[in-house]
Amino acid sequence: MGYRIGADIGGTFTDLILVDDAGGTFQVGKVLTTPERPDDGVLAGLGLTLEAAGVPAAAVAHVIHGTTLFTNALIERRGPRTALVTTRGFRDVIEIAREHRYDIYDLHLRRPRPLAPRSLRFEVDERVLADGTVRTPLDRAAIDRVLADLRVHAVEAVAVCLIHSYAHDAHERQLGDAIRRALPHVAVTLSCEVVRELREYERSSTTLANVYCQSQAEAYLHRLGAGLRRAGVPGELYVMQSTGGLCEVETAARYPVRLIESGPAGGALAAAHYGRVCGHADLLSFDMGGTTAKACIIAGGEPLIAPEFEVDRQYQFKKGSGLPIKVPVIEMIEIGTGGGSVARVDALRRLVVGPESAGASPGPASYGRGGTEPTVTDADLVLGYLDPDFFLGGQMPLDVAAARSAIEARVGRPLGLGVEEAAWAIHQLANESMAGAARIHAVERGKDVGALPLFAFGGAGPVHAHGVARILRSPSVICPRGAGVMSTVGFLVAPMAFDFVRTLPGELDDLDWPAVARALEEMEDEGRAILGRAVPGHEVTFRRSADMRYRKQGYEIRVPLPAGRLDASRRDEVRRSFEDAYRALYGHTVAAAPIDAVSWRVVATGPRPQLTLPRAVSAPDASAAAARKGARLAWAPERRRLEPVPVYNRYALAAGTAIEGPAIVEERESTVVLGAGARTHSDEWGTLIVDLRP
Repeated sequence: MGYRIGADIGGTFTDLILVDDAGGTFQVGKVLTTPERPDDGVLAGLGLTLEAAGVPAAAVAHVIHGTTLFTNALIERRGPRTALVTTRGFRDVIEIAREHRYDIYDLHLRRPRPLAPRSLRFEVDERVLADGTVRTPLDRAAIDRVLADLRVHAVEAVAVCLIHSYAHDAHERQLGDAIRRALPHVAVTLSCEVVRELREYERSSTTLANVYCQSQAEAYLHRLGAGLRRAGVPGELYVMQSTGGLCEVETAARYPVRLIESGPAGGALAAAHYGRVCGHADLLSFDMGGTTAKACIIAGGEPLIAPEFEVDRQYQFKKGSGLPIKVPVIEMIEIGTGGGSVARVDALRRLVVGPESAGASPGPASYGRGGTEPTVTDADLVLGYLDPDFFLGGQMPLDVAAARSAIEARVGRPLGLGVEEAAWAIHQLANESMAGAARIHAVERGKDVGALPLFAFGGAGPVHAHGVARILRSPSVICPRGAGVMSTVGFLVAPMAFDFVRTLPGELDDLDWPAVARALEEMEDEGRAILGRAVPGHEVTFRRSADMRYRKQGYEIRVPLPAGRLDASRRDEVRRSFEDAYRALYGHTVAAAPIDAVSWRVVATGPRPQLTLPRAVSAPDASAAAARKGARLAWAPERRRLEPVPVYNRYALAAGTAIEGPAIVEERESTVVLGAGARTHSDEWGTLIVDLRP
């Protein structure tokens, strides 16, 4: 029997899941993240999970991994001495950026530090025009001058990003080959290999981010692979990309910029998978972990894909305050509110929750690891929503007295509130923040958030889901079993995939259709080559799209393309596809306006793995009483006091069991809190479906 393992490194916990092909094994594991050497946490959790399931390491067919390591490297600037080589006159593109003020009233506006300081930005005499014509050739003397500069400054990584290299890449490749020959110890990334499309600022930023993480990615992934082999795991190691597709270690090490959002991507895929199983093709994924919460729209059984995102935002929710990364990513909004988010009273005597987090070390005050700041987890514990003796199944007892003391000192006393009232204020403010961000995310994508079920997971997601859903007026909440490690479930349903893009601009009525057809065919051939190595003998499918816009609009929308070879006879099909996509997003189209196509995209995908979910126990007369563990005092917001609330064992709930709120349902990695009036039943897979309709 083949076993598969998913492993996700989060800011607070490292999550693992072990499944078999028949659905008989669904073993979860959760250990504290080891920030200095994240692979140590993965290997420790792997051993514990295999031991708990009684499965030998030799039976593991493959391991799928996601990590925030490279995000943290960019934010904390823990990378090599990095240089940028570009066309003369363009060294300051990464500082000039878009000349956009993301907050016009902030007189002390901050922007992220460029990954290559000005002293390490070098220019070469060459010039390619936007149509790919060479105006100034690159000569050997220019290359020699750059090599001399790189040696003098002892650089460790080099990003090469020449103007319009997406249209003609010979100069970049010539320069890259020379650097690799002369400086074999230096990491090199060419923009034409990472992001072959226009917009120089975004292209330069993305190329720099990739090479900045490249050496670390190679070292980390090869170290993890070696650790798995030492542990006796014979199977391959695959890595989750930000788009929700898997890739081999060698590809991941070459393009680490594609891995930055790998963990959250797994959560979105898990939500989509459970949504299809439960009959909800459209839903709102709500993932609340120890450090952040993420909201993602699932439409038609698939998460939405964005063409780019930002890292190292100086203001967490201000678009434009971070480094742009121009690679596709599952579209979601990240909120600085997690279980470890710190609560405090600011200078204006206002309660603030997050974005600062206590993380895994020292963690919330209740962890007993030296933390003194009150957090959302501390508030949930004081409110009675968490059992101090059953956190992580009892492996990590929580200190209620420490949580109460921290909340009283830092929130209750400054605001003149009792401890429970202060804890409820923290809990409710976290709910409001998450609901507000989710509502904005849905509106920006033309969705009615009030019509979408809320799929709640992450260690803290089911604790807060009922409150968030009430604010959003969601019709229902879906809480899967194993919610605390749900991102790892997403890893196990992800196919091998890779994305390609080519910029080939033109007006739809006057396109060079043969050139478009050649570009699409070249990308498909490249996809077959990459995935053929990873999934030999399996069919590779392709999804094609174009970035299009009305003439004079500043940004494009993603438009699906019809199947088959494109030529001038299919112009009207492409136009209708654009108008359908535009209307779905904005509610109207612009009659008789010229349409421009800018870039062409291909997603190559291997077969989607099958995951058989374990079924809940069945009983002819399913009754909640059989699963009841007892009762404990928990906060009742309607009466603003602690009251006895029934507590149920999640693992003992039979399929079809109905529960009326208020109630608490506990499992090892997460706790479901049901408010008054909630009507809940457990389906055949043990998923709790909470009906919130009046």
